[in-house]
Amino acid sequence: MSEQNNSSYGAEQIKVLDGLEAVRKRPSMYIGNTAEEGLHHLIYEVVDNSIDEALAGHCDRIQVIIHQDNAVTVIDNGRGIPVDQHPTENMTALELVMTTLHAGGKFDHSTYKVSGGLHGVGVSVVNALSTSAFAEVKRNGKVYRQSYAFGERTSALEEIGSSEKTGTTIHFVPDDTIFTETTTFKYETVKHRLRELAFLNRGIRVFLKDERSGAEDTFHFEGGISSYVEYLNRKRTTVHPEPILISGERDQVQVDICFQYFDGYSERIFSFVNNINTREGGSHVAGFRAALTKCINRYASDDVVPKNLKEKMGGDDVREGLTCIISTRVPNPQFEGQTKTKLGNSEVKSIVETLCNEKLSIYLEENPAVAKRILSKAVEAARAREAAKRARELSRKKGGLSVMMAGKLAECQSKDPAQRELFIVEGDSAGGSAKQGRDRAVQAILPLRGKIMNVEKARFDKILNSEEIKQLIASLGTGIGREDFDVDKLRYHKIIIMTDADVDGAHIRTLLLTFFYRQMLPLIENGYVYIGQPPLYRLGRGKKEQYFIDDDALNGYLYGQASELFRISSDKGMEIQGAELVTTLQRLSYFEKIVTRLERMNIQEAMTLFLLENQVKSADQFKDRDFLEELVEQLKVLEPTIGNIRSCRWRPSCYEVDVTFRGQSLLMTTLGPNIPLIGDYRQALDIYDQVSAFLKGGFQIYRSTAGGQEKESSAADWHQLIELVRSETFKGSHLQRYKGLGEMNPEQLWETTMNPENRTLVQVKIDDAEMADDIFSTLMGDKVEPRREFIQNHALEVADLDI
Repeated sequence: MSEQNNSSYGAEQIKVLDGLEAVRKRPSMYIGNTAEEGLHHLIYEVVDNSIDEALAGHCDRIQVIIHQDNAVTVIDNGRGIPVDQHPTENMTALELVMTTLHAGGKFDHSTYKVSGGLHGVGVSVVNALSTSAFAEVKRNGKVYRQSYAFGERTSALEEIGSSEKTGTTIHFVPDDTIFTETTTFKYETVKHRLRELAFLNRGIRVFLKDERSGAEDTFHFEGGISSYVEYLNRKRTTVHPEPILISGERDQVQVDICFQYFDGYSERIFSFVNNINTREGGSHVAGFRAALTKCINRYASDDVVPKNLKEKMGGDDVREGLTCIISTRVPNPQFEGQTKTKLGNSEVKSIVETLCNEKLSIYLEENPAVAKRILSKAVEAARAREAAKRARELSRKKGGLSVMMAGKLAECQSKDPAQRELFIVEGDSAGGSAKQGRDRAVQAILPLRGKIMNVEKARFDKILNSEEIKQLIASLGTGIGREDFDVDKLRYHKIIIMTDADVDGAHIRTLLLTFFYRQMLPLIENGYVYIGQPPLYRLGRGKKEQYFIDDDALNGYLYGQASELFRISSDKGMEIQGAELVTTLQRLSYFEKIVTRLERMNIQEAMTLFLLENQVKSADQFKDRDFLEELVEQLKVLEPTIGNIRSCRWRPSCYEVDVTFRGQSLLMTTLGPNIPLIGDYRQALDIYDQVSAFLKGGFQIYRSTAGGQEKESSAADWHQLIELVRSETFKGSHLQRYKGLGEMNPEQLWETTMNPENRTLVQVKIDDAEMADDIFSTLMGDKVEPRREFIQNHALEVADLDI
């Protein structure tokens, strides 16, 4: 190091971050990241404090409100944060909790026996990452309030009223300079976590309201985790009717375990410690697994069990088709890392194992009919495992799972897995093009003939008999099954599913994803699985060709071309051209898509525009009778163009009106609180202000000609404007829509879908294990009713369907 550089590094370069400055400087250290996940973590941190009050027996009601401006309020009826002066810190306890890291009542077990907020950084971190916040406390018969900004107090503690109730209200507005990607909370994301907390804390009522749309939910489950298991198995056929519940406490560790078997083959264990989702398991999960295996085998050795049910069963056998919730309360939990995804307390394993051994043994003895069903399923799994083991051994002897036997695999030259890519291609035709067009150094091609087996409905030994699956396993090199699978042996660090853009292609892609999710989950968890995105369109003009992945990309190009050819003026005197023309046309195209989707839901364009013009934003507006009566008066003015008002209904909680559209006597829409809750209508609201000026009146389009003159044409409305600009820009071009990869020659396939410089890949990720498991079971499982319900609920969202 040079003397100059050395001299610039002195004591003055050592920085001390005061107060919450460290949180604002390095927010990801405290909330994981500053993207969508970290944003929602702010709500969870505040709610966790209320849940801790519930665990201590002082709170049974929590309310979460997402406001119009994406601010959040969390209200509980706990004891209220103390507001008296702290004996050593020269500030009130409330200000200390709100503005100081590692300050809270969770380090002293006399206040909270157990707590999810282990590190004591929760609400202070939320405060630090908010542009403004306030805390309101009901305590000692009075109501107190203090305000904050960026983690610093902006007002002294004020007494603002009196109340016989107790509780705490925290309100915060996320800082958009920290959360630069988004400050918009997703209702479904928050809903999922609050429902989970309500399951885990029996009897507590959690209320969620979204003022942006009027959506609201209440979660209250007297059955606790038994209700949770029933909820998880609602789309499955269960082996025994009632979930098995095990509860107990030892050495201040509370254990609640509930499980139920279903007729599938996957194992689903969701574990929690102090309400924290331990996705990687830990000692509590290990204790349950050991006890379950031991109890089932001990019961199987009993003299009362028939000989045909006597079999030596391993852990995988007794957990096949198991849905289980493990919830423990640990006074001093030791988690692996700040993410808290794995419990490390070794003593918890023996506590859980002992309690399970005692209580499950008694249950099996007292419920022989249920025990026999469980035992029968486990024995069947053990025998299938032996059959699969023999199949694997036979395959090894024949070299059946070696790369040399990987069928039609076209191998690449590189030996470094980090550089190697495997394209799983649908059919021989596309496989042939891919083999010719690939980069042979790093890209391998595996064509699959037809559709692989649906592994959601098949036992492991049947899976191993599938030739297509055997070829896939051999190509990957990881082996398969708990005993043999080793992700470190993976031969390609990019596994790219490349199928046609039609129904069959989507089905094959889903079957492959089901296989990876159920049998090789670490490949997805480590980010090795991708979906290739071949272009949907080829636009040819003369000898020049361009490819577009979807309609938006195609429109973006066409409107860019239009901006060089046209200028547009409206009947209202507005004139747009250049970059403004591109932006306007893109927004109108996006709005047109939304309007079309709403029409499929029986909400005609005229009705959509009427509601947007009248600023109908929330379902709550329909609780106001005066509001709806005013809306009806406005509708009556439009009756000649829209239709007839059939009836108004005044319900206890909301008001509705039926409208029949002019000239369509059978087409009736109910105008009520359901419309603002529709996702497409919410999107229309978001963009309406940007397009409203163009939704009424006509347009003149001026096109420059070779002689320097302008050619004029007109459009009666915004729909015609979009169509006219597109058709004029298309002139002299040829548009081809691809349905199959086989329609491309090798050069085209390489250039559009396989060339790393041009291609688009979507990495397959699992943000929520429970939700992912649920959707795979719905779409690929045996039960027809959940799948039919899913199709009925989402059928109108389909934009393009090739049959």
